[in-house]
Amino acid sequence: MEIIGYLAAILIGVVLGLIGGGGSILTVPLLVYLFGINPVTATSYSLFIVGLTSTVGSIHYFRMGLVNIKTAFLFGIPSIIAVFITRAYILPAIPYELITIGTFIVTKDIFLMLLFAMLMIGASYNMIKKSNINSILDENQKWANLKIALKGIMVGTITGLVGAGGGFLIIPALVLLRKLPMKEAVGTSLLIIASNSLIGFLGKSKEIVLDWNLLFMIAVFAIFGIFIGTFISKKIDGAKLKPAFGWFILFMGVYIILKETILK
Repeated sequence: MEIIGYLAAILIGVVLGLIGGGGSILTVPLLVYLFGINPVTATSYSLFIVGLTSTVGSIHYFRMGLVNIKTAFLFGIPSIIAVFITRAYILPAIPYELITIGTFIVTKDIFLMLLFAMLMIGASYNMIKKSNINSILDENQKWANLKIALKGIMVGTITGLVGAGGGFLIIPALVLLRKLPMKEAVGTSLLIIASNSLIGFLGKSKEIVLDWNLLFMIAVFAIFGIFIGTFISKKIDGAKLKPAFGWFILFMGVYIILKETILK
């Protein structure tokens, strides 16, 4: 299983490097189902792996002049604050047993995995659907900065809860509200994801014990993947691959719901 897990880590990096988001949403399921890590700990592992991998990717895009620093700050500051508060205060406050339905007990671990599955389904919809970006770009941009900041808070909260970078939400916001070209949106998204994830990791509970050897091993494979993804991005438009990856994410989301409920 671990060999499959390391190969999947490469895929996470490839997707992050190619489309600037979406890959991180695979990290928690990989850690839970292939490496046997409990969901709460897996969210911390995910933040470290995604943060380190996205940092490497953002440096590559920065060197190509494809990172908009002003937009990264505008989106990133509210997002960083939200992710830190969520990791340090909200997540630890969630009780271990939430609700009992007959003989089925919804624990904190199950809740996080179901929340993650719903997030995956939402992400898959954003990846699969075809939107007319040009018509949206012509709309009044008066409230664009406020919308960016609010989107940042939402992404930060999601990142803090489930350990996913939220690139599938960040990139549309950067393209539609800040009018960034797609490749610049990808580079800026990676910088935002890196900042969110690493700050979120620092806000982890002291009770979580980390296996640093495993963490660095997975991160190395993911970083290898992001180099592959950024190389491929020079040859192929990542946006064309998003629908196919979206269907895969949808399948994974449905599988997690079944795994945590019916197949439990």
